[in-house]
Amino acid sequence: MSVRQSLLAILDQGPCYGYQLRQEFDRRTGSTWPLNVGQIYNTLERLERDGLVDRGEADDQGHVYWRITDAGSAEVATWLSSPVIRAQATRDELAIKLAVAATLPGVDVTSVIQTQRTASLTQLQTLQRAKYAGGDPEGPEELAWALVVDSMIFAAEAEVRWLDHTEQRLRLHPHPAMGLELTTDRPRRGRPSKADAAAAEGTR
Repeated sequence: MSVRQSLLAILDQGPCYGYQLRQEFDRRTGSTWPLNVGQIYNTLERLERDGLVDRGEADDQGHVYWRITDAGSAEVATWLSSPVIRAQATRDELAIKLAVAATLPGVDVTSVIQTQRTASLTQLQTLQRAKYAGGDPEGPEELAWALVVDSMIFAAEAEVRWLDHTEQRLRLHPHPAMGLELTTDRPRRGRPSKADAAAAEGTR
């Protein structure tokens, strides 16, 4: 979720001050990712530094309006026309937890999975109740909220399916056989020598 591009896209519709930007962001995301005003102003200052917005003068009520520049509008257009690339290197806390648990001798990884599945199913049910309680989207704000909730529901469903898949896969490999004892090999500090690298390359 890009706060930077989202605020720029809102400013592309017209000048706004900080609290107004926060309200507009909440309206367009179903208040799912609440922003504090400090975060908004920090982002605006970085956007100003990068030449994407200009800071206006304060009005009679002390509101400082921010205006998008041509460069900012161009960045919004690029953002809207580009796909979101999810980084492959992103660390998934749950995946790492289960990977480590599956290789720890004496750990009941099935119990770990079942505990997580219960929590994931509870979260899924909560999201589904929230969706149905909201009824059919009739206006733009309701539609925005429904889109966000649907995304969270699909993610929760995928997590439950992955947990089922993981449990089934581990049944094929008895857990005691998967346990990794601490290695007695001492890792070397720093980069491997050229001779070590060449030897490793020769074994491939």
